[in-house]
Amino acid sequence: MLTGLLYGLAKAKIPVMSATERIALEAGEVWIEKELFSGKPDWKKLRAIKFSELNSEEKSFLELETKQLCDLIDDWKVTQEQKDLPKEVWGFLKSKGFFGLVCSKDYGGKGFSAAAHSAIVLKIATKSLTAAVTAMVPNSLGPAELLYHYGTSEQKNYYLPRLAKGEEVPCFGLTSLYAGSDAGAMIDEGVISYGDWKGERILGIRLNASKRYITLAPIATLIGLAFKLKDPEKLLGQTIDLGITLALLSPDIPGVKTGLRHFPLNIPFMNGPVEVHDAFIPLSFIIGGRDQIGQGWKMLMECLSIGRSISLPAVATASAAVCLIASTCYSQARKQFKLPLFKFEGIQEKLAQIGGFAYAIEATRRMTLTAVDHGIKPSVASAIAKYHMTEMARVILNNAMDIQGGKGIILGPKNYLARAYQGIPISITVEGANILTRNLMIFGQGSVRCHPYLLELFDALGKEDKTRFSKVIYKFIGGVFCHMGRAIWQGITAGKFINVSEVHVKHHRTYQQIARLSTALALASDVSLLILGGKLKRKERLSARLGDVLSQLYIAVSVLKQWETSAYSDEEAPLAQYAITHALYEAQEALYGFYRNFPNKFLGYWLKRRSFFWGRIFSPPSDNLSSKVVNALVEQEKVRKRFSDLCYLDQGALSDLFKNYESDDPSKIAELLSVDAFEKI
Repeated sequence: MLTGLLYGLAKAKIPVMSATERIALEAGEVWIEKELFSGKPDWKKLRAIKFSELNSEEKSFLELETKQLCDLIDDWKVTQEQKDLPKEVWGFLKSKGFFGLVCSKDYGGKGFSAAAHSAIVLKIATKSLTAAVTAMVPNSLGPAELLYHYGTSEQKNYYLPRLAKGEEVPCFGLTSLYAGSDAGAMIDEGVISYGDWKGERILGIRLNASKRYITLAPIATLIGLAFKLKDPEKLLGQTIDLGITLALLSPDIPGVKTGLRHFPLNIPFMNGPVEVHDAFIPLSFIIGGRDQIGQGWKMLMECLSIGRSISLPAVATASAAVCLIASTCYSQARKQFKLPLFKFEGIQEKLAQIGGFAYAIEATRRMTLTAVDHGIKPSVASAIAKYHMTEMARVILNNAMDIQGGKGIILGPKNYLARAYQGIPISITVEGANILTRNLMIFGQGSVRCHPYLLELFDALGKEDKTRFSKVIYKFIGGVFCHMGRAIWQGITAGKFINVSEVHVKHHRTYQQIARLSTALALASDVSLLILGGKLKRKERLSARLGDVLSQLYIAVSVLKQWETSAYSDEEAPLAQYAITHALYEAQEALYGFYRNFPNKFLGYWLKRRSFFWGRIFSPPSDNLSSKVVNALVEQEKVRKRFSDLCYLDQGALSDLFKNYESDDPSKIAELLSVDAFEKI
């Protein structure tokens, strides 16, 4: 009887998932974020993680070919005069294999790791965002990756070597004219029909599509396209709506049109629309052939998680590194009221945030790349990385602009901030707009994929399997009581008895606090799922706050891991402590926002008292800690080197940055930048 009552309540509260929703939720894999969602993290798994490192071949490519590429680029001419990369740069990108970085060596590519791919794009982005986007797109979501994972043998053998060598320039059309982030609402449609192809009457697809914002589309020789496929005459079987399908097109096919350009915020990478009007293509143009008809959404969801793990986090890290190095040096070289800028507490506040956030960004980048290099498609972790790294980069750029004032806002060849500042909204927008990523994806996907029982519960309800439902629901409820008891005990004892014996004794208290917040997240999530059910999906601000908690815990453990790889160095300690302190404070405030806005006010207050018996336990980084961060940036070569090693440092341009500024010790600026042959300022 009780099971029947629970089953009825669950059916009423939890709506049936659409096919596209289910595919999106099930796409990719989870990693350490599952531990952080569990309420009882297994620290052995975290301690066992080893960050990915570059091998000798990858290091050589980064130090030689990537530097040579950057040497060729005059970004002012690219952005202001030519509105394009020069021919020699295009030729270098193709001939040196930049378009085949992650393509297997079996097909003529470099076969590099995700860590190498990220490091290369990162370094290029510190010289030219236009060049970085041009290099990263063929290696991210697009024909090459989709072909490698899902293509037929014939498709792989023909296209992948040509893509790796730059003989084909790819693009991929996903964003529809009216659908935007809701790819499932795309109006682009293919219809199974007979048509003429090279003088023969064959069965194929009559295609109409209107795509926009497609990077490399104006010059693409190979176009990947997503569309809804239908078979109204049932020429392939009994199903009319076959689902989202992916195909390869040439711009030479009658009815296919490219060539126009968008102009994204004065960053002139090739970007434009793809129009397809009544074009006919053979079924063999479907990526993966007939077997992959209707599998396009799944293919995209899995490959998007890899792209979000590498491309945009690399660009965000590039912005952070440049801002940190330049702002640190500028604040020493520039004087006001006879004092270097970094001596002023207002500047220290901004500079400390740059340092702490840059450290967190680099740690999150390395943690997420490690998942990819372990063969994981980290759907939740990649969404966390994409959203929070680009948002932190936006704060860093704003702070750098505040510190450098007129130097930052006057556009010219020597302005090292302006293009990154113009480009950050692009990173915010693409590969899943940040509002969508935060409000729908991180917790929406994270709760289902990381929860031990939720996906199984959905499956049992969908199949109306009451026997299976009864087993799962009691496990679910039992888990709620376990989280409740743990939260009460940890709240009263301030988490001081949480077992973290697997971690470094010096930092055991930090791990205890992370575990305590994990318990609070697990309890809040379970209660909200039980009480609100499917309504939680529409309570976007509530679910976004729970996603923020999971995200900040992920960032905190990433920072701890990075600090651990540096043997908990004293030099990096202020930046690591700032990043961790900020992450734990933000996680706490997200929970308080959740409690305050929970529809049932009594239950919201009750949850708060269970997890935070004595009230708030975390504060934002203190003024004293901020001063320590600034001192580390100014005085510690190891700290500066962590970020300067990521950048392309043009000696002449860097010398010009500080001309006409007073400095008690100009040689100190050269030392800051770790450039051996720095010109005297």
